[in-house]
Amino acid sequence: MEHWDEVRTAYNVARIGTVSGAAEVLGVHHATVIRHIDALEERLGVKLFQRHARGYTPTEAGNDLLRVAQATDDQFSQLAGRIKGRGNEVSGELVVTSVGGLSHLLVPVLAAFQEEYAGLTVRYLTGDRLFRLEYGEAHVAVRAGAVPDQPDNVVQPFFRQEITLYASEAYVARHGLPESCKDFGKHRFIGADDPKSRAPFARWMQENVPAENIIFRSGDVHAQRRAILSGVGIGFTSVLQAAEVEGLVQVVPPKPEWAAPLWLVTHMDLHRTTKVQAFLAFLKDHSKAWQPE
Repeated sequence: MEHWDEVRTAYNVARIGTVSGAAEVLGVHHATVIRHIDALEERLGVKLFQRHARGYTPTEAGNDLLRVAQATDDQFSQLAGRIKGRGNEVSGELVVTSVGGLSHLLVPVLAAFQEEYAGLTVRYLTGDRLFRLEYGEAHVAVRAGAVPDQPDNVVQPFFRQEITLYASEAYVARHGLPESCKDFGKHRFIGADDPKSRAPFARWMQENVPAENIIFRSGDVHAQRRAILSGVGIGFTSVLQAAEVEGLVQVVPPKPEWAAPLWLVTHMDLHRTTKVQAFLAFLKDHSKAWQPE
């Protein structure tokens, strides 16, 4: 399987008889076809083709490869048919990925969606790593920040999450609230641990709050929120998340430049399947209730 592209190339050259014909069928440059054949012959230690003016003719070893590759290709075609058929059902496995900070929004939606489709297994993957939709690592990705630009993906604008600074009532009782940026040097802050964070609000904090005043740092947004609730200092959280807990005080109104735009991302090969379309419609419908009051 590691060298299936080369085997498939050789199979098509043997079947068609010319490099140019195989290149056209595979949608690659003829130089790629030649490179695959040369690499495969070198790896196997045998000549798979006799080269001549009219094209490529398989050797005895080439014919052996042709028979194995044809059987494998037929099995792949049957598998693709079975998988495509499953695309007409909302069953099996649904894999959704996002940054961990969106779990408080997405988990209730995933639970409600699974309630409607009892045969469905849900996998919710979070983390800073960008899961590769083109490799089948997820059906749907909810991504934040700049517009995703990976090729072959379908990208839809989804939701704009308002974010601002909050402090706990206990912190306010002890330290009060800053009246302006000039007062930040008198207060304690909670921030991201990554100095290269691309989040607009994280960059704003680095530029406007003295580094020595950011006394609690974490790469885990849940830990940051817990630190705010525990009265450690002032920190960023979403307006929706703050509304779900008691005891938080908004320090300043949300600024447009702090907002985090969210995007729905699917791969073009799976975008139109029944399962993906059903979940996207369900998610969009439920997100209407996320608008802050």
